Amino acid sequence: MCRLYAMRANEPTRVECSLVLAQNALMQQSQMDAEGIVHGHGWGVADYRDTVPLVEKQTWAAYHGEHFRKTAARVYAHTVVAHVRHATVGAQAIENTHPFNHGRWIFAHNGSIQNFPQVRDLMIEHIDPVLRNDIKGETDSEHIFYYLLTLHLRHPDRPLNETVGRGLRRVMQWSDQVDPSEPAALNIVLTDGERLVGSRRGRTLWHLVRNEIVTCGICGRKHVRHDVGDNYRAIEIASEPISGENWQPFAEGVVYSIDENFHFHIEPLPETAGLEPA
Repeated sequence: MCRLYAMRANEPTRVECSLVLAQNALMQQSQMDAEGIVHGHGWGVADYRDTVPLVEKQTWAAYHGEHFRKTAARVYAHTVVAHVRHATVGAQAIENTHPFNHGRWIFAHNGSIQNFPQVRDLMIEHIDPVLRNDIKGETDSEHIFYYLLTLHLRHPDRPLNETVGRGLRRVMQWSDQVDPSEPAALNIVLTDGERLVGSRRGRTLWHLVRNEIVTCGICGRKHVRHDVGDNYRAIEIASEPISGENWQPFAEGVVYSIDENFHFHIEPLPETAGLEPA
């Protein structure tokens, strides 16, 4: 159990309200979510500067002290991923704290794979040996991340949403093989700063599409520093609705994607799995 947030916009955008100031901001969800669960086992915020990921992570709760607030206040970016953790697989440690990153890639996960040691035994041989050596922690999430990167490296010309969808289907099959009564919960977000792909499976997930710049009803300011007319576009993804705006739920069992042109697509998880080497 965790809570995640992602944003992709065609103009650099402030996210302080979504992370800290809104009625149900991510920081509030870390203190208590809609199900009454506290997510106090660490937090992370990632964005990009000149295509280079900047990742700030800590092992204490987002609602403790001022560090999360100050990190959220400085973020002004095209792409943001944030996460608050309730540890289920892996100890409370920095190497188990989301978001994970490798090169330009950033990844976060809300959910868990039950019986992960047995599932890991099925998964690990399918992760590229070079990437396998980069796994630092114990979480199911980090292993899923490197498995999806392996598939992308082997099939770089395939659409990223197809690779992610079929990869997650394989993870679901491995989980069912170990214990079909405990389906894998796989809300994920994966981005290289230009493309963003994710999924909803087994946990709540919502989205909000913005097609214009408005004065924020929370902070009284615009979240974009200059007026770009009607061409502004931003998509926010969150485990729970963050504000009283027109947040929409994702259907269960879908893959979503935001491409380089900020087109937003939602489609069912594929029925077939794999993308193993030819």
